[in-house]
Amino acid sequence: MVVIKRAVAVATLLSSASALPRQTKPYEKRQDLPPADERAQGVIDTFRTAWEGYYKYAFPNDELKPVSNGFSNSRNQWGASAVDALSTALIMQQKDIVNQIIDYIPTINYYETPTGVSLFETTIRYLGGMISGYDFLNGPLADLADNKTNVNALLEQSKNLANALSYAFDTPSGVPYNNLDFSTRGNDGSNNGLATVGTLVLEWVRLADLTGNTTYGELAEKAESYLLNPKPATSEPWPGLVGSSIDPKTGEFTDASGGWTGGTDSFYEYLIKMYVYDPARYSTYLDRWVLAIDSSIEHLASHPAPRPDITWLAIYNGRNITKISQHLACFDGGNFILGGQVLGKQEYIDFGLELVNGCHETYIQTATRIGPETFGWDETSVPAAQASFFNKTGFYIRDGGYQLRPEVIESYYYAYRATGDVKYQEWAWDAFQAINATTRVGSGYSSISNVNAANGGSFTDFQESFWFAEVLKYSYLIHAPEAEWQVGKDGKNAWVFNTEAHPFKVFGGGGYS
Repeated sequence: MVVIKRAVAVATLLSSASALPRQTKPYEKRQDLPPADERAQGVIDTFRTAWEGYYKYAFPNDELKPVSNGFSNSRNQWGASAVDALSTALIMQQKDIVNQIIDYIPTINYYETPTGVSLFETTIRYLGGMISGYDFLNGPLADLADNKTNVNALLEQSKNLANALSYAFDTPSGVPYNNLDFSTRGNDGSNNGLATVGTLVLEWVRLADLTGNTTYGELAEKAESYLLNPKPATSEPWPGLVGSSIDPKTGEFTDASGGWTGGTDSFYEYLIKMYVYDPARYSTYLDRWVLAIDSSIEHLASHPAPRPDITWLAIYNGRNITKISQHLACFDGGNFILGGQVLGKQEYIDFGLELVNGCHETYIQTATRIGPETFGWDETSVPAAQASFFNKTGFYIRDGGYQLRPEVIESYYYAYRATGDVKYQEWAWDAFQAINATTRVGSGYSSISNVNAANGGSFTDFQESFWFAEVLKYSYLIHAPEAEWQVGKDGKNAWVFNTEAHPFKVFGGGGYS
């Protein structure tokens, strides 16, 4: 039997999951919310608890197995949790942890790994984490580094990693292969995906801008060009909405299925974020984002029959709609809001807030008050055992797991930055409390099997690296003081977050781009 331990400082703030206040309509302002500084400190305490367990039992391996106090290496045995935690430790100004990480990063040999390499995952976690660390430590948080040599090493190691990965782009079209074998400089020969091709450009362009080596950016931009100009025409069933599979030999799409769910999601996310990064260079990306947004509102927006007040985005195959979504897709509200702020389009902000509300509903209706991995709302496909649940909530659960994902809290963060409405801070605190109460086990925090079962069902004994990078960062930032890296309240941003929540200085900012 695993003994549950809690950090004392957090325990004073966190109530049990069963005691969390239930959302009622109309919304009533909460009276029991701790002050913002206490909430922020509660998240820092959780970060430190998770880090201390990882550092004791798993470092420098990729992930902690908190139930068994073991470790795993799903991300190439380069210390994924350490690199993913760096930007969060910086923002929280946890100097001791920052220096533990930057002392380690120069020792990584990115040219060797015992396992296959994902170009996408390696880019967003490792490359993104190191570039973000460099931007912070070469800028506003320079005082947190004990050794300037370690700061410079972040950029050098970013170049080493990009150099090791760069052969992936050596294809007839320039669209890379995603699944790589470093031992043979080979790949698995399979088609690539919309997200795995379309979520490289921010990291590789930032690296190019920091180093002056334009080749890094050009590789990712060429790959992206096939997504911005999709062929054949049938792969774009509505303007801006495209398929999900691309042939690296030709650069052409092989299907017309997609949506805002896993496998396609962050392509759309990066279209607006590249415009935020540099409007002068990436106006075409903005144009494509606007097309996708308008088409999503017109064709994908869906309301469950029992709860027409709720809005989610459906997935599609051609022009056929399926009423399914995922926790992964719940970043969509935040992305609509970000773009609406940047463009001064209130209708995008308002629609984004509706999406945020829909994802909030998936949290507050389950036994743990955490949303499921996958859910549906097709009234013709409701499992018999969930009929009553569907009629009350508007959705049924297809996969009840929770893999320590950030997207719902991420969108609460963008909603709060846009509106200043304390409701979103309350929602984020409730979600943080529920996640803390349900996933805390042994030496850290574990994914769980069933959000709609008592105590989350069972533990999977796995603490994702993005628990550090994303969940705890967004949970902290929504309560944290103003800082230049906070998302702008007025649509003007000095920093832009990659899909792993690693903030990059926007182009031309900070005096060292």
